[in-house]
Amino acid sequence: MNLFDVYPLFNITPVRASGSYLWDEQGNQYLDLYGGHAVISVGHGHPYYVKQLTNQLHQIGFYSNSVQIPMQSVLAQKLGEQSGYEEYQFFMCNSGAEANENAFKLASFHTGRKKIVAFEKSFHGRTSAAVAATDDPSIVAPVNETSNIVFCQWNDEVMLQQIFDTHEIAAVIIEGIQGVGGVNIPKVSFLQKIKLVCDQHGALMICDEIQSGYGRSGKFFAHQHANIRPDIITVAKGMGNGFPVGGVLIHPNIKPKHGMLGTTFGGNYLACAAAIAVLDIIEQENLVSNASQVGQYLMQQLKGIPGIKEIRGLGLMIGIELQVPCAAIRNELLNEYKIFTGSASNKNTLRILPALNISNTEADIFITAFRNVMQKQFKESASQA
Repeated sequence: MNLFDVYPLFNITPVRASGSYLWDEQGNQYLDLYGGHAVISVGHGHPYYVKQLTNQLHQIGFYSNSVQIPMQSVLAQKLGEQSGYEEYQFFMCNSGAEANENAFKLASFHTGRKKIVAFEKSFHGRTSAAVAATDDPSIVAPVNETSNIVFCQWNDEVMLQQIFDTHEIAAVIIEGIQGVGGVNIPKVSFLQKIKLVCDQHGALMICDEIQSGYGRSGKFFAHQHANIRPDIITVAKGMGNGFPVGGVLIHPNIKPKHGMLGTTFGGNYLACAAAIAVLDIIEQENLVSNASQVGQYLMQQLKGIPGIKEIRGLGLMIGIELQVPCAAIRNELLNEYKIFTGSASNKNTLRILPALNISNTEADIFITAFRNVMQKQFKESASQA
């Protein structure tokens, strides 16, 4: 049987990892500034993380939610304390897409309405309604097409108000920072407007913090830079540091009913062990503060490098928009300097999403390599002109 040919993007096979580094079959070492789409939050192979999962596996690895799993409550309490959402409820699932699907269902159950507002350049997952709410027609299959998603332009308060004036809206979903769309940061006033309009119309505000949450922005959640409290928050990616786990934080006004939501694998013992270990490491190593500090350092050091159109970011979620498509730059960083980076849907934006415990020294390795690549690129462009 052959694999369905949609991956990989790079012809590299990592066989070992530690901290911010990967090694391939030939023993080549790579600096990982992408973390597999912002998943690696506390570094590859963190000793405490490995110990906690190993210990849990020696006890019990899995059972479904047909039994009590007290670790879910332990996780919920820790997450509430670190995020500042102690009074919220928590539902566990397996991925970001699944978290968003459950958020949509909760909003529809709660309001009795069908329509969801999403935004241009958004990305919310690759399943059912999450695909429909993603602004990328190329991944929306006919079965996913629906009139229940209404798209609004980014940071457009007038258009948002017009949508609410003409539709019965169940919820608005917005990323704390758009990732795939190019590391686009919503205006503080726009996030506050969304919350205000939702409250006025009895709709719910959903913040998708799947990529931007868990300390990546320099606060636990990116929307906290705007001092708002959404009705629903979705999490995944960095939550498990590579173990598949997702979740939904739910306002206490949204009442649960047995059978309303369900999952076979969500909240299993190993998933809880992984997520608890991540929170312990984030707290013990003060990684939210480190993300803020190293992120500021990176963005400051990037200034003045030729070929950069704009630098966008908060903490360790950084987008470097170039004057040229970033594919060649990304490939040279990988092939010549052994550095993994990401890209975005606009083709010109390089995405930097390292582990939250990356050091300034490791950041300097990237800065030096990136400067060399960009100087070479624009020197060659000038000579060809």
